[in-house]
Amino acid sequence: MAPTRLLPLSEVSWCRTYSASSASSTPIPTSSKPYMNKRPLGRSGLDITVITFGCWQAGGSGWTDTDDAQSLAAMRAGYEAGINFFDTAEGYGSGHSETLLGQFLKEVNDDTVLVASKVGADNLAADKVRASCEASLQRLGKDKIDLYQIHWPAGTWGSPIVPIEETMGALVELQKEGKIGAIGVSNFTADLIAQAAQYGRIDSLQPPYSLFFQPYVQNRTVEYCAAN
Repeated sequence: MAPTRLLPLSEVSWCRTYSASSASSTPIPTSSKPYMNKRPLGRSGLDITVITFGCWQAGGSGWTDTDDAQSLAAMRAGYEAGINFFDTAEGYGSGHSETLLGQFLKEVNDDTVLVASKVGADNLAADKVRASCEASLQRLGKDKIDLYQIHWPAGTWGSPIVPIEETMGALVELQKEGKIGAIGVSNFTADLIAQAAQYGRIDSLQPPYSLFFQPYVQNRTVEYCAAN
């Protein structure tokens, strides 16, 4: 099976501007949100806003001057602006980002908000994929993660080498059980995506991307995704 289109968000994208009114802890009614254009995420069935919200910094680890209250206020500001898609990972602050996002999701209580999370490279064995997913669901306070991604390929950063067939098998089982929706990858090259797609449908790629850092454009991975 071939992967679909490139997921148009950056690993390092982050909404840092928020209004004074967004600092309120009062639940925000859905009807008060402005409209933001959406695009289908490949064949996943998810319609996500063209601007999405990255929660890496909310984890606090590796960043300076992060503050939970400000992170929550920024999430509210993004939600108020019409964003419907929030991206996090178990590796962002050892789950702290997911915990904060779960607090925000409980506050807004809006089923139209979509969540992406990621399993880390150290947890790609089948039993660890399941354990990571269960822990993420608990921190997020959700029964299902809309998009669940492999954060880094096995072997990255000294992580254990695990056959992609094993990892994908675990993800497909979680998908069948309704615990995850779409399956995606992050920081994968075209060759690695093609290997993973032999064992289940890949609906997204989330690569690092900016005006100054475009390795996945230069190595033609983006071109591969657009073609498949």
